[in-house]
Amino acid sequence: MNIVLWILQVLLALAFLAHGLLLLAPPPDILAQMVASLPRWFWLFLGVAEILAALGITLPGLTRIQPWLVTWAAVGIMFVMISATIWHVVRNEISSAFTTLVLLAMATFVAYMRHRVVPIAARRTA
Repeated sequence: MNIVLWILQVLLALAFLAHGLLLLAPPPDILAQMVASLPRWFWLFLGVAEILAALGITLPGLTRIQPWLVTWAAVGIMFVMISATIWHVVRNEISSAFTTLVLLAMATFVAYMRHRVVPIAARRTA
């Protein structure tokens, strides 16, 4: 189960890293669509938050320094994905809403499993 969780964590990290970088440096045609719906500062905030989420869902577990942060990063991703799903449903973007629901399910599973079933042990100090 630990391997499955690591695969999910890496997939979530890759998805959020890629999307965060896209939000920070979008192509001009996509930027025009983005700022038509929400201000640029909000998209920049989301980009930084998604990159931090990608780091938070992997690095504490890899280093085993404060590994409880993996659970909280997954919970943060859950909140973002709930908001994103609502956003896409309101805009009638059903395929995007489905994608955010899949990411929400993955993050929820990781959060629960890393908190209750297969937590990552902290590094022992000598």
